[in-house]
Amino acid sequence: MKLKFDELKNQLLSYLTLIYDWISQVSTLVELGIIVILFPIAYFLSNRVEPLLEERARNIKGMPGLLRVIVAFMRRFEWVFFILLLLVAYAITSAVAWPESNYLIYATLLLSSAWLVIAVVSHTIRSLAVRKLFAWVAWLYVAASYLGIVDDVVALLDRAGFSIGTFRISILVVLQAVVLVGVALWGSSRLGDFLDKRVQGIEELTPSLRVLVGKIIRIVLIIIASLVALSGLGIDLTAFTILSGAVGVGIGFGLQKVVSNFISGIIILMDESIKPGDTIELGNTFGWIRELRARFVSVVTRDGREYLIPNEDFITTQVINWSFSDRFVRLEVAFGVDYHSDPHEVSRLAIEAAGSVPRVIQSYKPPVCWITAFGDSAIEFKLRFWITDPQEGTTNVRGQVFLALWDSFQAQGIRIPYPHREIILKSPLPAAPE
Repeated sequence: MKLKFDELKNQLLSYLTLIYDWISQVSTLVELGIIVILFPIAYFLSNRVEPLLEERARNIKGMPGLLRVIVAFMRRFEWVFFILLLLVAYAITSAVAWPESNYLIYATLLLSSAWLVIAVVSHTIRSLAVRKLFAWVAWLYVAASYLGIVDDVVALLDRAGFSIGTFRISILVVLQAVVLVGVALWGSSRLGDFLDKRVQGIEELTPSLRVLVGKIIRIVLIIIASLVALSGLGIDLTAFTILSGAVGVGIGFGLQKVVSNFISGIIILMDESIKPGDTIELGNTFGWIRELRARFVSVVTRDGREYLIPNEDFITTQVINWSFSDRFVRLEVAFGVDYHSDPHEVSRLAIEAAGSVPRVIQSYKPPVCWITAFGDSAIEFKLRFWITDPQEGTTNVRGQVFLALWDSFQAQGIRIPYPHREIILKSPLPAAPE
């Protein structure tokens, strides 16, 4: 190990010595001075031109991807002017043949152009971390290729490492693993998004089946991408047999709830007991299902709260699904009128009042009104009606029906009585004679 470290140190020192000798030359110092002077000039020009062009680019509508690339290009206008100024400097130094060598200007021109192209292209990647990683790795590779030191850099990175059994771990292996796994996972994620959108557009599949197929596709693609990336690194996948067994034991003991919720989610998607858009009632929670996830179900209530309920609760507890078989939901309101009212007329007016509310169904399942009891103070009725949008609320539609009943009874002179109470006053007994 010490011998390898000494070799690595000596090679680094030799590279640094060569770089120092090259920089110490007069022509190199002149080229460095020209490059250092040109960049502030480019930055100044960019600040004058960029705001004007960016304002015009913002007028592009309907093409967000193209707009993102154009804006990314214009925000690097200092590099555009820097490349143009370098090109002019290279042409002038070549024409006057001074300094003797303008190799540094030419190299800076090529590397700056590569950085500009890579930085703009990388903006097609939405993830900021992946974007920066891609930009730096791509530029370093281009720079090493241009300088002709790719093989030397690879050998240097490979020497900085150690061996575990027959497997060698080095900086080169780690970098390769990061790049391969990152690219594989990113590609599987993008492909999964594309296929999921396709599956969601298949109208022949039920909403629950669409979600299930989409999740299975994502999981399979991620597993395949990981296995392909590991195989590309030369890792023997059979070495993971013991590890997978240990992970299985750990899942069995430490992640029981997680696995239970995951399996419950698959069962829910397969039996279609609930699906996105269903109106459900679970305990004190009443709302509609917004999304089915691997671990929980997102339920949105009428007051805007979003409950993340574990999948296991939908398997082990009683759930009221208001729209399991169909979307028809029956509601009822109770009321009473005094005994001077005609009950036939009251029923007719109540049905008409309920039918005047927009959300109440009249054609398929019209409202009905029945006498339920002859009470102490009033004839008691129940008005029943149907709606198809319980997710829009049930209390509000009941309130609208009550208001329609009130307006109709007031117009027809039908009274809603107060409860009758009898109060008996007895005179006090005469006082007993003394």
